[in-house]
Amino acid sequence: MVPARPLPSFLVNRYLGWKAVQFAENRAWFRRLAEEGQHPRGMIVACCDSRIDIGGIFHADPGEFFMHRNIANLIPPYRPDGDLHGTSAAVEFAVRVLRVPHVLVVGHSQCGGVAACHDMCCGMAPELERETSFIGRWMGLLRPAFEALSLPEEDRAARLEALGRAGVVASLHNLAGFPFVARAIEAGELALHGCYLDIGSGELEVLDPENGRFVAL
Repeated sequence: MVPARPLPSFLVNRYLGWKAVQFAENRAWFRRLAEEGQHPRGMIVACCDSRIDIGGIFHADPGEFFMHRNIANLIPPYRPDGDLHGTSAAVEFAVRVLRVPHVLVVGHSQCGGVAACHDMCCGMAPELERETSFIGRWMGLLRPAFEALSLPEEDRAARLEALGRAGVVASLHNLAGFPFVARAIEAGELALHGCYLDIGSGELEVLDPENGRFVAL
């Protein structure tokens, strides 16, 4: 027996509303997307956090951005070890197959994954240290950034903000370590970008490559 249940009514009603309005009014555009395939203007790597409407922030239309979301918008190092690497597979598809000209890594405030990493590295979340913790193993990617924090331990809020931004920077460095990404950058076919969104204020910061600082738009 398949371990699935029928959709809840609120999802059914929302789908029917979308089909009757947005789809019906843009039927030709959706037909074109189906017939011509996708040719996105860029790839966006964002967090799974339900509060982040990454498409809405950039007023993205269907087909405009290739989206990948994971815990804390992290990109792991290039590791062709034959294991399962969903994020790396998404990067490979975007860069080598879709040939996107831009990849954006978008972090955000109050990230649960970043907080988990911070608490795990402080010894406050021993359950995340277990080999059976998927969250702990994934957020271990941020441990070097945690160890580089210079803010006082009692200022947890500031440390989490700094760690969230550091995660974007670390992901960009990891991304540039993929050979096919490095080749595309060298050929002038690809540009990498880092952003950080404050959920409460709606302020978007962009990483300045000259000084490594995030600057508000």
